[in-house]
Formats: sequence, structure tokens, C-alpha cells
Amino acid sequence: MAALMIYPVGNLEDASILAQAIVNTIPEPFLVLDARFQVLAASRSFYETFAVDPDQVQGRLLFDLGDGQWNIAALRLLLETIIPDRVVMNDFEVEDNFPVLGRRTMLLSGRKVLYEDSEDITILLAFQDVTARRIIEQEKQALLQQTEELLQQKQVLFQEMQHRVANSLQIIASILMLKARVVSSEETRFHLEAAHQRVMSVAAVQQHLHATDGIDQINVRHYLTKLCSALAESMVEDSRPIAVTVNADGGMIESSEAVSLGLIVTELVINAIKYAFPAPKAEAAILVTYASDAPSWTLSVSDNGVGIDPNHQARSGGGLGTTIVNALAKQLNAEMVLSKGATGLTVSVTKVPSEATA
Repeated sequence: MAALMIYPVGNLEDASILAQAIVNTIPEPFLVLDARFQVLAASRSFYETFAVDPDQVQGRLLFDLGDGQWNIAALRLLLETIIPDRVVMNDFEVEDNFPVLGRRTMLLSGRKVLYEDSEDITILLAFQDVTARRIIEQEKQALLQQTEELLQQKQVLFQEMQHRVANSLQIIASILMLKARVVSSEETRFHLEAAHQRVMSVAAVQQHLHATDGIDQINVRHYLTKLCSALAESMVEDSRPIAVTVNADGGMIESSEAVSLGLIVTELVINAIKYAFPAPKAEAAILVTYASDAPSWTLSVSDNGVGIDPNHQARSGGGLGTTIVNALAKQLNAEMVLSKGATGLTVSVTKVPSEATA
């Protein structure tokens, strides 16, 4: 940036009056110094801010003003070293004790003025008090750091909670399975094994949500694909192969909603594996679909099995599994519908906002 060149304007007295008027209109404290740092002029804001008498400022060395309070090392550095070499310096930050104001953070801007017909120079020096701004910035930074620390603590607690929940579910499942092996009543064994399956389904949902690291939004396709793959691996026997596939859009759902959705899918898939294929069938298949048109969505689990078997309440709508799915659907403000096709059974859970159905 080039140095400021001053050209003659009228007579000397008019130029002086104009210059002082310009200086006084500057809202920040402002000084005009000569090459030896003597004060040639000061703005009204300078006198008011630092509570100094104009008679004690005009013609005096800046560093001698008052009782030497202006003999500030950073200010000397700016005027004696930086300005001579660089001509212009903007926003040179200084934190020091300033007269009257005390400890302050100031932005100093200086400029050398060169004259067309003289070798003399003049230095313009402006002060901008940014103490309050820096305090706000420091408080904001401290708040951000505190927030990050709290989030890290929350994440640690969340992971610890998930670990404890997983361990607890495994213990409960093991106890149920042990009890199922030793009881003599077939009915009691059936209920214990069913309870074991449901605890394992909750564990499966918890495990797959754990993989998301507690984020608020879950990708439905990835979530359901991993969940159904795990269910198929753990429940489908090699002697009775059943293909479990997922066809879901790539929408996102809240993690809290994903819990109920995952439990519904787990319950329906387990139900289909257990009851849809009482005998081995070629190309036995279970299809899980999810379609979203936010805020509405439809989840369905269909199979090509035997359809509704009156000997099994779980398939006809009167079993515990159906009751659980109904309860979970209500939590999501959704409705469950069973429909039988040419082969197999389809269970659909549809969420439609109340305003859309009004």
C-alpha cells in the first residue's frame, strides 16, 4: 500500500482547520505525530477517552505524556521499528495498561504521511479498544471447549451404558436358556425359549445401534440390512435355508425411532422364520421393505410360506409377537395390518401423520 501523499489545499490556516476538523470526526482515539513522535494533533475522542488536558498533550512527546504512562513497549515497537519500515500497519494488537482505562486490548493502526514538497513526515495513529470483543471471544472459546468436554463425557457414559446393557442382556438370555433346558413342562419350555428369542432380538437391535456411535440419525437401509443379516445367520438352519433380503430406501430416521423399528423387524422376521416354513421349501424367502415419503413411511415383512396357520396364534394375530408389534407400532403412531396373498403373509406397519389422515 502506497504512503499517503498530501497536496496543497488553500492557505495554511484553512488546511490546518480542515485537518483538525477531520481528526475530530474520527470516533476512535486518534493522534497525529511528527517524525520525533511529538503530538501535533489529537482527536476529541482521544482527550475524552484518556481524560487528558489538550494543553498537556500538544507539542509533547507521546512517551512523555502524563507520568510516562504512554511509554508502552509495544507502542514503541510499532512507532520506532515497524512504521519506519512498512509505512502502513493495520490492527497491531497490544495488551497493556493504558492511562485511565487500565488493562486493555487495543488495535493500533499507523500510517506515514509523505509530503510532495517536503522531506518531513507525519504519523497518523489510531486506537481501537477491542477488550470487550476479546473477552467475548475468550468466553465463547471456553464455552466451546466446555461443550466439547461435556460431549466427550456423554459419549463415554453412553458407550459404558451400552456395554452394561449388552452384558445384562447376555446374562438374562443365558439364564432363560438354562431354565428352558431343565424344566420338564413343554409349555414352560416353549415360553422360556420365546422369551430367550425376544431378549436376543433386543440385544441384536442394541448391538446394531451401538455401531452408529450414538448419532442422532440412522441410515435405514444400512441398519435394516445389517440387522436382518445377523438374524438370518443366528436363526436360519443349514438344513432349512431361508433367504432374508432387505429392500429399503436410503432415508434417515431418528435413532429413538430406529429402536422401535428394529424391534418390529426383528419380531416379524423371527416369527416368519419360525412359523412360515414348517417344512423345508425350495426358494423360501422373507422380504423386508421400507419406503419413506417423509414424514410418512411403510415397513413390511412378507414371506412366501404357508400364510396364516390357525394352529399358531403368532401367525393369526393373537400371539405375543403380534401384541408386541402392535404396541411398538402405537409408540410410533403407526398401524399394523396383516394381509394374505396367493402364498405367504405380509405384515405392514404404516405411519401416516394425523394431519394427512384428517
